[in-house]
Amino acid sequence: MISDLSPQTRRDLLTMIGRAGGGLAMYQAMTALGHAAETQFSGPPALSGARAGASVLVLGAGLAGMLAAYELTKAGYKVQVLEYQDRPGGRNYSVRGGDKIVEVGGATQNVAYQPGNYLNPGPWRIPHHHRTLLHYCKAFGVELEPFIQLNHNAMVHRKDAFGGKPQRYKELAVDFTGHVSELLGKSLNAGALDSAVSKEDKEKLIAALREWGALDGDLKFTSNLGVSSRRGYDRAPGGGVNGAPTPSKINGLSDVLSSHVWTQMSFYFNYVMQTTMFQPKGGMDMIGKGFYKQIAKLVRLNTKVTGIKQDDKGVAATWTDTVTGKTGVATADYMVCTLPATILAQMDMQVSDAKKAAIKAIPYSGQVKIGLEMKSRFWEEKYSIYGGHSFTDQAIGLISYPNYDFFKDKPAVLLGAFANGAGGYMLAGMTPEKRIEAALAQGSVFHPEEYRREFMNGASVAWSRMPWILGCCGMWTEESREAHYQNFVSMDGRIVLAGEHASYYGCWMEGALLSSLDAITRLHKRALAA
Repeated sequence: MISDLSPQTRRDLLTMIGRAGGGLAMYQAMTALGHAAETQFSGPPALSGARAGASVLVLGAGLAGMLAAYELTKAGYKVQVLEYQDRPGGRNYSVRGGDKIVEVGGATQNVAYQPGNYLNPGPWRIPHHHRTLLHYCKAFGVELEPFIQLNHNAMVHRKDAFGGKPQRYKELAVDFTGHVSELLGKSLNAGALDSAVSKEDKEKLIAALREWGALDGDLKFTSNLGVSSRRGYDRAPGGGVNGAPTPSKINGLSDVLSSHVWTQMSFYFNYVMQTTMFQPKGGMDMIGKGFYKQIAKLVRLNTKVTGIKQDDKGVAATWTDTVTGKTGVATADYMVCTLPATILAQMDMQVSDAKKAAIKAIPYSGQVKIGLEMKSRFWEEKYSIYGGHSFTDQAIGLISYPNYDFFKDKPAVLLGAFANGAGGYMLAGMTPEKRIEAALAQGSVFHPEEYRREFMNGASVAWSRMPWILGCCGMWTEESREAHYQNFVSMDGRIVLAGEHASYYGCWMEGALLSSLDAITRLHKRALAA
């Protein structure tokens, strides 16, 4: 089991997997190592009986902060929330026409999307087992719709495969399973695995390979109508005199292997990437808005926290109003701080040296998303692609097709990049204008005739350049978790930290919510015992 390997060996293994299969394959391996564990939620916390007049100051009106404020208020605490931005939600956010994106250094984008169109630059999909998030969406009236994750008709592209021409996922996946099934079948028939497989299991396995790999009676993977019923036909079945279909030609094993299609196949088997998935109707920010309706009167927007102090009587946060320049101090008995570690590390904060070291120990990832507004939904009309993702080994990583407004004759926003790792840093280092150009140049490999012709405008969010977070999400390593995680999440005097970075479900909204529930439960217990 890879989970039994030494830390050094596991790190080397993850590095190797990342180089060979990309970030998606590495994430699957991280899940196996316990870095992306299954969600834990059995219902809202049963908090009650807060002492009369007890107060809590919450820093940050992202999902973790707003959930903390909501549940603590129900428990009887007096709660105030300070938020740097002019809106709630944090990374739970949708970019719409009329919005302004201002980066570190001053680069500014004025978003020109048509009404109803949007880009979800942060979270954009909800796995079916993220029970905490689904519970509160239902409780707060946030309407959800399906998010199309796996689309067999989308494409896979690698620069050194098939002459750089994208291939349909369904064709590559069927051909991969077919060739592998044939090879394994030959090995079984040759007795190469007799020492590992019983006679009875050998017969069952051969039957399974014949069905799973669409093999013929001789256990060969060949072009025929049966195989084409999975990967598609050269001429599809029709009606009348000329209705007979003709089979498509399968790809050779070497060509299929050059595509690395197993990277996508294993991606879709990943626990957090399996169907069914959801998204809010109208944009991801509908979740933040749903939370905000519950606690809006408690939140002070446009408020930059500049320092955090505590003593044996309470906590205090100094702040500056980013609109008026007014300064002030907010006080309370306790504090839930959901500010990103990238921001906390630069702040005067009165906590233990161990917690300060933990805050500085978390690097943040630097994803970039680019939304391209197109005049028409040409991917549906010409390519029969409805939702899902087309993958590439270029810097943009993938393009993703919108999951709403199908068949509508109006402009739509295509996700033109979801760049991670080196690709993310490359795009983040560009001006917003050059990012759009890179997305158009690289995305044209999938839709060469339409991509530039149909393009209207675009917007990008480079998370490492967003001044209120300076990164996308916390990326604990195995070593940093072992050395610092418990110090990071522990209650330090009257202060407790929460957010996706304070969970084993990093980079997901579910992690932020679970962390928040854990933090306020411990805070409440401490307050009652004081």
